[in-house]
Amino acid sequence: MLGSLKQAGLAVARRGGLFGVASSSTYRNSRVLVLGYHGVSLKDEHKWDPSLYMSAQALRQRLEVIKQNDCTVLGLEEAISRLAEGNLPRRTVVLTFDDGSSDFHSIVWPMLQEFGYPATVYLTTYYVEHPYPSTPGIWSYMLWKAGNVKVNARPILGEDIIFDLCDKAGRATAFERIRSVAQSQNVDAGQRDALSRELAVLLGLDYQQLYEQRILQLMRPGEVQAVARAGASVQMHMHIHISPATREAYISNLEENRRRIANLTQSTPHHFCYPSGAYDRNRVNWLREYGVASATTCDPGLTSSQTDKLLIPRLIDNSLVSEVVFESWIVGLGAVVHKLAAARSKLRS
Repeated sequence: MLGSLKQAGLAVARRGGLFGVASSSTYRNSRVLVLGYHGVSLKDEHKWDPSLYMSAQALRQRLEVIKQNDCTVLGLEEAISRLAEGNLPRRTVVLTFDDGSSDFHSIVWPMLQEFGYPATVYLTTYYVEHPYPSTPGIWSYMLWKAGNVKVNARPILGEDIIFDLCDKAGRATAFERIRSVAQSQNVDAGQRDALSRELAVLLGLDYQQLYEQRILQLMRPGEVQAVARAGASVQMHMHIHISPATREAYISNLEENRRRIANLTQSTPHHFCYPSGAYDRNRVNWLREYGVASATTCDPGLTSSQTDKLLIPRLIDNSLVSEVVFESWIVGLGAVVHKLAAARSKLRS
């Protein structure tokens, strides 16, 4: 209900010319909007998880909105530099893409080149050199893809447990069972892929077809090299997509990620994105000590010259963000509405 009222209010504001006023304001034009994306569907991934994926058509529509609002799309490094110097162009936008999924090479980067927009891809490297569908995501996708069925999971769990995949709750329970098995056995990438294949057989899915379609796979080494040569900025997102709790493990994971990216791109990365947006004071301090130049979060907001560069906010865009809400952020009004809503919520708590 509140979401509907918010969207209705934004639609009225746009018709009344408030979007135009906001887009020309000093508030908007002294700040950077960093947009965060995860994946663009190769097939139907946006129907499986609209919070992570959007269709290629939806991404194109977003880029059209950016263009129609006369935004200046800068690379992350240039935007940070010009923000510090106080000479940002109008309505600065930065485009970032997390993980480095195969669709970035096949769909996203060609589209961005068409528009002439730079982008940063935060690459997690483990599955770049292990060319399998990444887990646990592929398990969740296959459980959804199987449709409304019930199956006995004995072949993969070793006991008679029925997976009821007829609703979201049943699929979530099945997913947690599978992930628990993988974690308890501490299996590597090859063993996880074997588990994925067993699950596909259990569900009656063609795993080879999913593999050939590159569903939930990351870019291969040659694809990373190709987009880097073409101008994409490849930056850090951990070797294994986790955030260890100890400094030693955290920095070790980060260093391995940096080393592999440097080997692939012949350029040392200095910027970082927190996996799953997870951070705390310790992790921020570890990055600062390590010399990371910037780190992006999944917290919504605009970046000003006063923003801690290791806590850069982003609007995480996906299929659940409506067109009017997206445009409200482009012009700066969305950030104001978000801040007011957060302040009201804090007063009530």
